[in-house]
Amino acid sequence: MSNKLIVMSKVRNVISLYTTGVSKQSIGERTGLPRNSVKKYIRLFLASGMSLEEIGQMNDTQLEQFFMDMVPRYHIEDDPRYLCLVEFFPTVEKALKKRENTKEKLWQQYIALHPDGYRISQFKGYYLKWLKVRNPVMHLEHKAGEKMYVDYAGQKLHLVDPESGSDVPVEVFVAILGASQLTYVEASYSQKKENFIGSCENALHYFGGVPNAIVTDNLKSAVIKGNRYEPSLNEAFRDFVSHYMMAALPAAPYKPKYKALVEGAVKIIYRTIYGTVKERVYSSLELLNQAIAIALEEHNTRLLKNRPFSRRQLFEETERHTLNPLPEHRYELKHRIIATVMKNNYVNLTEDKHFYSVPYHFIGKKVTLLYGQSEVEVYYRYERIAVHNRNHHPFGYTTVNEHLASKHRYMSDWNPDKFIERGQEIGPETKEYIIQLLSSRQHPEQTYRSCQGVLSFAARAGKERLNNACKRALQYGDYGYQTIRAILEKGLDRNTDEPPDSDQPLPPHDNIRGKNYYQ
Repeated sequence: MSNKLIVMSKVRNVISLYTTGVSKQSIGERTGLPRNSVKKYIRLFLASGMSLEEIGQMNDTQLEQFFMDMVPRYHIEDDPRYLCLVEFFPTVEKALKKRENTKEKLWQQYIALHPDGYRISQFKGYYLKWLKVRNPVMHLEHKAGEKMYVDYAGQKLHLVDPESGSDVPVEVFVAILGASQLTYVEASYSQKKENFIGSCENALHYFGGVPNAIVTDNLKSAVIKGNRYEPSLNEAFRDFVSHYMMAALPAAPYKPKYKALVEGAVKIIYRTIYGTVKERVYSSLELLNQAIAIALEEHNTRLLKNRPFSRRQLFEETERHTLNPLPEHRYELKHRIIATVMKNNYVNLTEDKHFYSVPYHFIGKKVTLLYGQSEVEVYYRYERIAVHNRNHHPFGYTTVNEHLASKHRYMSDWNPDKFIERGQEIGPETKEYIIQLLSSRQHPEQTYRSCQGVLSFAARAGKERLNNACKRALQYGDYGYQTIRAILEKGLDRNTDEPPDSDQPLPPHDNIRGKNYYQ
């Protein structure tokens, strides 16, 4: 029987025509009511025992209520089958948290336990209703250009190392715009802040603009300490969002529904992009990302379910023009370390083992080095005191002449006069070697560490051995700490023979090709 309310005037006509002997089929044709509705009201009229005149004395409201009271109420909550189903739903909810489980698979488990249970369509429908009551959520209307949601897929992809043939797991980054659902996907080696920030930046350039905010998970690359109200952002990530003039909105801890859009996007790419990409083997991250880019474009241009448009079309029509413009330059990730200015006016960038000059009056002070791929900045108490182009050459020196103490005769434990004086105390050859070592570089400060190292051998090897080692090194014309160390370690300081003349030609030999061989 139909659950729709029927105008009582039609019900009166049904009863009147029936009492005059008209057939049920004809009554349905005359009143326009379904056959089952005609049968229902005739059955209720006969069961009531009332006459047509008594029915006529009731108004429409009374008549409607009269028939409603006669219909037995059915409460599904009282159905034993439904009660068994509801008791099974917590198991379903917990099991669906695992990727390998589906509602179809869990329905098969349910029907095996209850062969007279509900079919799969009712199983799914009742589960969704139960879930809404159990976990009510607010439906969010996403505004164009407002938010970009980012996350990593739980399931990794793999490369094959061309040398060893072993599998190399890689992370899969996913970003999605709230309004158009335009999606960006790329693979990276890790979730470290360098890779995470680089992926976020690539997503912005893929979209061609910047949304007002970025919604992230509580991964360490973005959030140092999660908090429901005021999470602490990673310093590098905070600089990144500041560079692109976005707001960072980390999701509350253990609240994936706050970023349900990207969670759903991850599930979708498992079925679309993963299914396509996994058909081949990749030997490099570049090749894998090329394959992802092709599958991603197919994903974004495919029509949405029950919609006459794709994500790409929706983006172009409604969201592209709402994004803020990209800045002129890409963000450069900068690292921060604390260093002490050495007595030679330099600080050591330990990652490169390279030395940078600092104004001499900061000798002995602790300073902050802020460095990226192209530049090294030195700060003392929030004031920038030096800036250099980054040089990756190990054990090299980058110098600004104005920083050095030579012109000012700055008095410290490290200066040319004191090194020469200490060399004189050891022996004349050591003094001469220190003088030559100080003169071997453009700036004497660049040799202070080497001088200190050479003189330190006096305590370890003795003054006599050090003086002999310096004498031999002067004959070689080679000036540096490593030279003296090698002579002492090999005992060459004890060998009084003259070193071979480098200008003396080698004796003839069959194995020597001669210079004409290379012409």
